[in-house]
Amino acid sequence: MTDLGGFQDHVARVDLSEGSVGYESVDDEDARKYIGARGLGVKYVFDQGPDVDPLGEDNLLAFMNGPLTGTQVTMSGRIAICTKSPLTGTVTDSHHGGWSGARLKWAGFDGLLFEGRADEPVYAFVEDGEVTLHDASDLWGKGVHDTMEALEERHEGAYGKNLSTMAIGEGGENEVKFACIMNEDDRASGRGGTGCVMGNKNLKAVVVKSTTKMQKPADPETFKKGHQQAMQLIQESEVTGPNEGGLSLYGTNVLMNATEEMSGLPARNGKYTSTSDARDDGWGADDFDSERVSGENVRENILVDEPTCHSCPVACKKEVEVDVMHKGEELNVRTESYEYESAWALGPNSGHTERDDIALMLQRCNDHGIDTIDAGNTMAMAMEMTEEGKLDGLGDGIEWGDTEEMVEMLTKIATRETELADHLAEGPNHLAEEFDAHENSLAVKGQSMAAYDPRCMKGMGIGYATSNRGGCHLRGYTPAAEILGIPEKVDPYAWEGKGELCATFQDMHAISDSFDICKFNAFAEGVEEYVLQYNGMTGLDVGEEELMQAGERVYNLERYYNNLNGFDGEDDSLPERFLPDEPGSIPGQGASEGEVCELEPMKEEYYEHRGWVDGVVPDEKLDELDIEVGPGTGVSAGSGAAAPSDD
Repeated sequence: MTDLGGFQDHVARVDLSEGSVGYESVDDEDARKYIGARGLGVKYVFDQGPDVDPLGEDNLLAFMNGPLTGTQVTMSGRIAICTKSPLTGTVTDSHHGGWSGARLKWAGFDGLLFEGRADEPVYAFVEDGEVTLHDASDLWGKGVHDTMEALEERHEGAYGKNLSTMAIGEGGENEVKFACIMNEDDRASGRGGTGCVMGNKNLKAVVVKSTTKMQKPADPETFKKGHQQAMQLIQESEVTGPNEGGLSLYGTNVLMNATEEMSGLPARNGKYTSTSDARDDGWGADDFDSERVSGENVRENILVDEPTCHSCPVACKKEVEVDVMHKGEELNVRTESYEYESAWALGPNSGHTERDDIALMLQRCNDHGIDTIDAGNTMAMAMEMTEEGKLDGLGDGIEWGDTEEMVEMLTKIATRETELADHLAEGPNHLAEEFDAHENSLAVKGQSMAAYDPRCMKGMGIGYATSNRGGCHLRGYTPAAEILGIPEKVDPYAWEGKGELCATFQDMHAISDSFDICKFNAFAEGVEEYVLQYNGMTGLDVGEEELMQAGERVYNLERYYNNLNGFDGEDDSLPERFLPDEPGSIPGQGASEGEVCELEPMKEEYYEHRGWVDGVVPDEKLDELDIEVGPGTGVSAGSGAAAPSDD
């Protein structure tokens, strides 16, 4: 057990096969070493066994909050969902905001651990430190929004007052490999197929009912000092300042125009480095212009509300409403949230910039419970494959920028309605293998990359390659430095130093994900504020170096998990169109003219900084970080590159 402040010291272990619920304390040593949320969740997943089948009964699905979740700490409404990914075969954690993480803490839990598989659909109801299982047969087949409505009525609660629900739609039920888990605020644990695992377990939803019961800090004076410093920095930041900063005014989509201008916005499945570069090459009409889907355009024309998450003054969520024609019918669509990466994947990267059609696609993805980034990327991949004749025999394929068919395809993917949709539902690695289409994929370790072109932002190249959960911009967000100048401006086109920069960001984000607080804190706060608030809440007395080592420990535990599943440096790769001297290499255009991503020297720098051997955590590093689980990798830092041990 642990007596650290910020913890409820209460975890539910739910055996869905048996229909039983048990309760356990949090191991104190693990709480101190792995912090909480992501770190502690990955430790639970590791202890379940790295060699489990992602879609087997033994795979663990862990809903975890951290010691700062649901407190007065700014932006502390996050929850981590940890499991072994059916999309990538790696360990994964996927986070969402809103109020569900805070409510789980207020309901008396640090985590919910689901294992096994129910014989029939069920949902879990959480209240006052107890978990009960209920029949969900009548909810199976419903979209996320109808499911939410039914559960709100059934439990006589109110979203935004005392109730939260985390649910899957048809995508999870049909085991779409990039299915996600949605909450009532249209916040998604979107990446890695967490919804696929939930559907495989016949778990339709987790409902949490609780009034506000914020925990008090163990050391009020230290906490107050850290909280005041953090609030001042957030309010003064040009990025996070409430009602003034770019993130507050335009949401994440503030980046659309910025990346377009620097030719860092992949377009048409990454063949171009911006929409203007595509037009200059003669592809696309004059209206193929990313400005049409930018945060500025959205705010001016279709924004209707700016709801916020627990304890957040920034309000980055942008709720939109549009009237759009689809198949001859005028539809009124109101949805959250018009995010940068989602708008890019479903828009410019798929060959169009129809703002209102993207809003409809976002609503479909949210209701079906499928990841917007992988959905958009997978359709873009299929568009390029259609153009090259690789999908002949599977109907008409899907044409560039065909927004009407994209909307329909999202439903077909979620329900696996057609043969083509069934293939797309398996994700980019399946498409690459099945149709000899590796050169058409923008995925790393089976997960699609996001809206940051590694020919322009070199740090993002090493970030995608070394991400422990597959292609991801949120493991180590180097665009903070490369675009926004946080903590200091670095040249986005230079590769030197990016290995170390990326590793530092990765460790920092492992800390914030384990607290669990929003990464946007890091646009204003630093390690000093993290230490003060963490120590103040828990009663610990850790220093900056010790806290950074905890982040490094979390990142190495994840890498160790992947090593035991056979991943090594060969898997730390990028799509060949971004690389030099490859048959499919496509150098950048416009402001990124002639640029490629110098991955190999960055990997060398990165591995040296990490102390890894060809992407493998050596036993000496495990000892240094006091990671005492599993058999070790069998690799020594003093030896040459070696594959993980099979023992």
